[in-house]
Amino acid sequence: MSPTPAKPGGTRIPSRRTVLRGAFTAAVVTGTAGALFPLLDRDPAATARPAPAPGPGSGARATAEEFAEMYRGREIRGTATVVPAGAPADDRVALAAEPVTEIRIDGRPLHVMRRADGTYLSDVRHYESYPTLLETARAAVDELGSARLAPPAAHHM
Repeated sequence: MSPTPAKPGGTRIPSRRTVLRGAFTAAVVTGTAGALFPLLDRDPAATARPAPAPGPGSGARATAEEFAEMYRGREIRGTATVVPAGAPADDRVALAAEPVTEIRIDGRPLHVMRRADGTYLSDVRHYESYPTLLETARAAVDELGSARLAPPAAHHM
């Protein structure tokens, strides 16, 4: 391997390999920074909101969201009940304030899951998440069209 040729003034010209290695490193650093920026740019005060505390006389639960409406000829009802940390919930202890969600479309339950970012997704529209239970229920009705939800499967043990 021959040394990098020098310019007439005595300075070296970087090799093609050195230039490509530097460009690749810059691209990796820029891509990583771009991917991590939304995570690191969050306002901690905005994301660390405590769950609403139950009011006096309300027991161990507080309703965070509740709705009942007719949407496209279908009756949709839903609730999200916040169970405070350490409060007994159905003979078990909740480890953190987590909403217990329930949506019913024409009286049949729709399985809903809460994602880590606070949005919801359902079994009917499992590839898209929604910020509220109401929007999740409406999207499920849109997807179902005239079909009905299947009755819940019996758990055999």
